[in-house]
Formats: sequence, structure tokens, C-alpha cells
Amino acid sequence: MLLACLAVIAGLVLLSYGADRFVLGAAATARNVGVTPFVIGLTVVGMATSLPEVLVGSVAALDGHIEIAIGNAIGSNIANVALVLGASAVVLPIVVTSNSVRREYGLMALAIGLAGLLLLDLDLTRADGLILIGALVAVMAAIIYIARRVAVSGDDDPLIAESDQEYRAEMAPLRAAVYLGIGLLLLLGGAELLVRGAVFIAAAFGISDLVIGLTIIAVGTSLPELAASIASIMKREADIAIGNIIGSNMFNMLAVLGVPALLNPDAFQVSVIARDFPVMVGLSVLMGLMLFTRQRGRIGRPEGLLLLACFIAYQAWLFIDPGTHV
Repeated sequence: MLLACLAVIAGLVLLSYGADRFVLGAAATARNVGVTPFVIGLTVVGMATSLPEVLVGSVAALDGHIEIAIGNAIGSNIANVALVLGASAVVLPIVVTSNSVRREYGLMALAIGLAGLLLLDLDLTRADGLILIGALVAVMAAIIYIARRVAVSGDDDPLIAESDQEYRAEMAPLRAAVYLGIGLLLLLGGAELLVRGAVFIAAAFGISDLVIGLTIIAVGTSLPELAASIASIMKREADIAIGNIIGSNMFNMLAVLGVPALLNPDAFQVSVIARDFPVMVGLSVLMGLMLFTRQRGRIGRPEGLLLLACFIAYQAWLFIDPGTHV
């Protein structure tokens, strides 16, 4: 048991540090090939911060634990909104004014809706995986199109200025490639250690793969988003922070579910649809209400505390629910 706990801790450390190196390398590489900071902020960073979830889900699926992958995707979205956004708002109130963030939220909602439809039959198939990956490609194309339109129109979107400040720094191609390589290796090692340690702990305590994916693994793979969001908030780059959360959630639904489905499709328990997916949808709607209705674009400390309370309540529910144990 001690070795399993150490494996989980080591896996989380490797994932966090590896994700940081990979994001830096990916952003710098994109910048070196001529991608604008605005497009990098909307696409590359969101994909890179979701890579820990993709790799953990892939390792879990190949080991025959598809519910860990599903729990990781849904649980990471829950953690991103309730824990990451909540904690960020408690640290410093958030004010979002970017229209691009609002458009990205709409794409995220479509991604969540598509994933929900494909999960209704309680079976994640290769056909589902192909649909999700195809949707990911379409969403990426849509985001790039939106970014180019905003840039050409001369729209004074604050996300443009924030992205220019955050991602304008250049890095030598060789150094960027080294960061990418080191980051990927650390992510692969961290994913392997985290999955193997978590599976052992789950078996020892009689906890289902799904709940392990929704708790330890989901929170662990959301640590890069938490660190990045708080850092952005402290720099007064709230639009980047929210954009990263929305982008990560969108990629979680399309890539983190899609890739494991292609690798090793399998059925899963009804709790995903009856309990966990509705919680994720509810929190996503709550985030939208906070961003786009009353006090338009402002999430203060009371809202942050509400989100954190929702996260704690959901974690408690998971371990009270009889379906938690196998």
C-alpha cells in the first residue's frame, strides 16, 4: 500500500511538472512556426493542459480500466469548474470581458452535449471515439476561424492583449523541442505511475474504477489547470484563465473520452449518466450564469466559495453513494 501511495504522489508530481514543460514547449514551438499568440491561447494551451488527462485515460483504457478514463474526463471538468475556478475566484475576484471566451463557451456546450448523447447507451465504442475525435478537429477549425476573424476585424478583445503579453516570448527551436520531449516523457511516466498506484488503492479499499477516476486522478490531472489559472489571475489575465478552463473542458469531452474509446472500447456503469454527467452539466451551466448574466462577467469570492462548496459536496456524495464500492 505504501508503494502504491508513493506511486500516486510521484505520478502527480511528474504530471504537474511535465505538463508545465510541455505547455511551455508547445506554445514556443507554435510561436516559432508563426502561430499568433491569440491562436496559441485559444487552442495550443488548452490542448496541452489536457494532455495529462489524455495520457492517463489512454494508459487506463489499455490496462482494461475504461471507467478510470471516463471518470477522469468528467471528474476533471467538475474539478476545473468547481475547484480550479472556485479557488481562483477566492484568491482574487475574476472579471471576464472577452467575446472570444463567450464563443468558446458555446463550443464547449456543444462538445458536452455530443459526449452526453454518445454516453447514453452506457457503452463507449470505437465509433463513438471516431465521432469525438472528428468533432475535436471541427472545433479546432472553428476556433482558428473565429480567432482569425477577430484579428482581421480589429475587435478590441482583451484576450488578444493578454495573449500577446503571455505568449509573445520567443524560445530557440532546439530548447522548445527539448521542453516538448522532456514534458512528454514525464507525462507518460507520471500517467503510468498514477494509474497503477490508483488501481491498487482502489482494489485494496474496494472502490470502483469510476470513483477513483472521478476523485484522485481527476483532481491530480487538474493541478496544471489550477496552477495556470491562479498564475493568470495574479497577473490580471482573467480572460486567459477562464479561456484555459473552458478550452480544457472542451478537449476533455472530445479527446479524453475519444482517444481511450479508440484504444480499448468498453461498457461502463449507469452512475456516469445518472450521477456524474448531470453534476458536470449543472456546474457548466452555473459557470455560464456567473459569466454571462448577473454582474456580467464577474465571479467574486462569494461565487468562488459556492463553487468550492459544490466540489466538496460532490466528493462527499461519491463516497456516500453505495455505487462507489465494488
